Amino acid sequence: MGDSDLEAIRQARRQELQSQGVGGQGVGGGGGGGGQEDERKNREAEMRASILSQVLEPAAADRLGRIRLVKASRAEDVENRLITLARSGQLRGPVSEVQLKDILNALSEQQQETEKVTVQRRKGGWDEDDLDDLLNDHS
Repeated sequence: MGDSDLEAIRQARRQELQSQGVGGQGVGGGGGGGGQEDERKNREAEMRASILSQVLEPAAADRLGRIRLVKASRAEDVENRLITLARSGQLRGPVSEVQLKDILNALSEQQQETEKVTVQRRKGGWDEDDLDDLLNDHS
């Protein structure tokens, strides 16, 4: 990735932050620690954007952007998976839109397994007589 590409990513990120009202020139004037935290988050966001721009084809990046509009947490999960795969060297080339769909399906299956709901009935709960008693008390 060239310096001009990296600078374009940085500029786009700056504009995004400014449009959200997080300007870098003394907004709020909070404590000294807050500025360092913001700087760290900005560097991390730039690094993530750089990695994603390298590993995603344009169509896949566009789909991921649309996913972010609908459900930001899902998009972040996919980004984390892509970054992990890229850092471990498991990606052999740019990720296509079809491959992105496969990753989405895999994440969806994982989340369905972890989101199973267990219903436990209370023993000694309500029965028909209790309902009759309740209805007769108000009559």
